Amino acid sequence: PTLTHEEHKHVVELCVKAAAGRAHVMAGTGSNSTDEAVDFTRHAKEVGADSALIVTPYYNKPTPEGIYQHFKAINDAVDIPLIVYNIPGRSVINISDGLFERLAELPNVAGVKDATGDLARVSTLRHLVGDRFALLSGEDMTAVGFNAQGGQGCISVTANIAPKRCAEIQNACLAGDYAEALRLHETLVGLHTSMFLETNPVPVKYAAHLMGKCSDEIRLPLTLPEADTQARVKQAMQSFGLL
Repeated sequence: PTLTHEEHKHVVELCVKAAAGRAHVMAGTGSNSTDEAVDFTRHAKEVGADSALIVTPYYNKPTPEGIYQHFKAINDAVDIPLIVYNIPGRSVINISDGLFERLAELPNVAGVKDATGDLARVSTLRHLVGDRFALLSGEDMTAVGFNAQGGQGCISVTANIAPKRCAEIQNACLAGDYAEALRLHETLVGLHTSMFLETNPVPVKYAAHLMGKCSDEIRLPLTLPEADTQARVKQAMQSFGLL
């Protein structure tokens, strides 16, 4: 949220360049301004991103019709798969099942990142939209249960520092081996917990800093993690073997 528009676009360009076709790049291009979201999404497609993650418009508190028209405008402007990012804890908007059913009819709307933590949503959405809509979890701690209900993956925080284990969990789910997925998931519970001791991305960026991946810079109004959080993040990383 504190990147300038130029920085935002540069980050997408850097990710596409770094991936070099080896991995799917989903660019975050959402905004509470529809015109701004269209501009970011157009740019993402132009520089080679494979899809776009569009957060529900925050602060404005649009009506269900406003939300639909927001996504329709992006759908109509840019021919790229769009993933609806439903995160009421940050945006105040919680998209209803009925509205998701409407959004699923838009040709470029390909799925949802659901960060509500409500596992019942998976079943109710599958009942309404079937396989037309990719269902992705936005909550690390419920990722296995989400998949067991019919989800197809997780857009993860912990995967920034423990990508191999997170991938192993998803691969076990894809193979239908939920006993193994649960076993692997339990090894990450402490790490998952530590990543949300303070507002994301404060703990995970601090963790990546400890691994030598980046600086620990956090722009205001977010700040560096408190001393107790730093200690608990370090302990969780040491217990998992990352340090």
